[in-house]
Amino acid sequence: MDKITFAKREELDYRANEAYKTLRTNIQFCGNEMKVLAFTSCTPNEGKSSVSFNLAVSFAETGKKVILIDADLRKSVLVGRYKTGAIEGGLTHYLSGQKQLEEVLLSTDIKNMDIVFSGPVVPNPVELLEHQRFIDMVEKLRQDYDYILIDTPPLGSVIDSAVVAKVSDGAVLVVESNAISYRFARDVKLQLEKSNCRILGVVLNKVAMEKKGYYGKYYGKYYGKYYGTYGDEK
Repeated sequence: MDKITFAKREELDYRANEAYKTLRTNIQFCGNEMKVLAFTSCTPNEGKSSVSFNLAVSFAETGKKVILIDADLRKSVLVGRYKTGAIEGGLTHYLSGQKQLEEVLLSTDIKNMDIVFSGPVVPNPVELLEHQRFIDMVEKLRQDYDYILIDTPPLGSVIDSAVVAKVSDGAVLVVESNAISYRFARDVKLQLEKSNCRILGVVLNKVAMEKKGYYGKYYGKYYGKYYGTYGDEK
């Protein structure tokens, strides 16, 4: 298995570390059967990829064997964000039959944590995620890992997340603070429920904190302008 290094991995402060420990613990209390977890959001840039990555690190630090699957086949950010260098094979290579799973599964410089990157953008992401190869991959990884975290596209923009949720034990919705309307979040939740996947809860992300630790002024802006265009070529 090839090994990659995350050359640009942010160091979390105390509050962020405690938040991920709490999230990790809450998921563990959902039951031992919660092994395959899908992460989605309403719109792009709410931070679901960062949440997925940092939670995977948090699980790995406890000695759990974890793998992060980048199933955002339309607009992945993980390779560029963490400066891993060139990646020769990804999930799209495996799902299209060009490579075997062992060729796209990479170990990392984080002990107990492996990763599968998305690979090049493809014109048929939903068809690939619905393919039996994806189902077989998840079942195989269940035997080798304690937790399988799957980063998926925003469900408010495309349907990919609901497809992935069908083979997952639980789903987590990442919502940016003060950026998403109640109605929009409710509609995304209803769409996710149609997959018959258990919704474990919501992560409220990008909450501004004042120096004293209380909730502060609104942070970030609404990314609804991307709604309906997610994954389109610019």
